[in-house]
Amino acid sequence: MNPVQVASAATTAGAFAVGDWSRLAAIFLSAGLVDNIALAWFIGMCAFLALSKDTRVAFGMGVAVTFVTTLTATANWLVNRFLLVPLGLEYLQFLVFILTIAAIVQFLELFVDRHFPALYEAFGIFLPLITVNCTVLAASIFMVQRQYRFWETVVFALATGLGWMLAILLLAGLRQHLAFCRPPKNLGEVGTALLLAGLLAMAFSGFAGMAVQ
Repeated sequence: MNPVQVASAATTAGAFAVGDWSRLAAIFLSAGLVDNIALAWFIGMCAFLALSKDTRVAFGMGVAVTFVTTLTATANWLVNRFLLVPLGLEYLQFLVFILTIAAIVQFLELFVDRHFPALYEAFGIFLPLITVNCTVLAASIFMVQRQYRFWETVVFALATGLGWMLAILLLAGLRQHLAFCRPPKNLGEVGTALLLAGLLAMAFSGFAGMAVQ
């Protein structure tokens, strides 16, 4: 299959009716709010708790996660559609997705470091950390399980990253305000963070009923 045929097949496979923007909007709202990857699925908790002490750090990590999640989910959709499925290698999806994510993150790190040193300094340790962030892999897995088409995958991955960024920013804001109050000492820092995350999850459960698979 030549590049033109591949591009044509991708367009056909991922085609979306012009007037069907409502489903894209529903997927976006569902992934970002009611099906929030952090507060509904509790995925990506390591970075979510560790990097939510400061809003600036949380924002930087959120931007990086959103960008990489969108890019890798799109790449994994193409790999799955034109490589794994035609060859009957669906059982390798988990491994191939991880390798694709690691390769893309490594390439991005080298590319940004070489051509955009200021941006690389701004990202700091965020890019390497994304390789082991469960949110990135989960977006690719959900994309397959829910049988999203191309543009649905792009919207879903973008909303997943933005939803994770929204959650970590909210938690970071709450944790910063703890400096002005006296949380129970027995809870400790992690216990207090988990309690706040639970309260946020309860708040986000108010969006129940908007989910679109």
